[in-house]
Amino acid sequence: MKLSHITLAALAFAFSACASGGMTDTEKLALYRAHALAPVPSFHYLGRIDGWTPLGDTAVAVWTRPNVAYLLEVDGPCPDLDFASAIGLTNQSGTVYSRFDKVIPRTHGGANPIPCHIGQIRPLDVKAIKSAEKDMRRQRDNG
Repeated sequence: MKLSHITLAALAFAFSACASGGMTDTEKLALYRAHALAPVPSFHYLGRIDGWTPLGDTAVAVWTRPNVAYLLEVDGPCPDLDFASAIGLTNQSGTVYSRFDKVIPRTHGGANPIPCHIGQIRPLDVKAIKSAEKDMRRQRDNG
């Protein structure tokens, strides 16, 4: 397979607390894994991230469109992933591949980010995640 030029994705900046605020990274990762579909080898990527959620130092959820998201699990711990202010993705002609492409965490003042290989890609059931987060907030507020 001929490799095309690897390009960095547009950076997505972290916003204020996400809908799953108040949860630990471990709890958020468990929630996302519970609503992830079977692994896929790749996904189409138009060079733009609509949003992302860090899930500790081994995973990140990435939205490519408002209702299309993927759980990206990296091989081994990824330095700075949990503290990144933005991320980038490598891709091959608009496709991100597991076992080949990388998540690149960006931190404030970080000059040389360490890329992290994507070990597994799983599409997320975004509606189920939003519903579960809503239920958890309701329980927290009423509990």
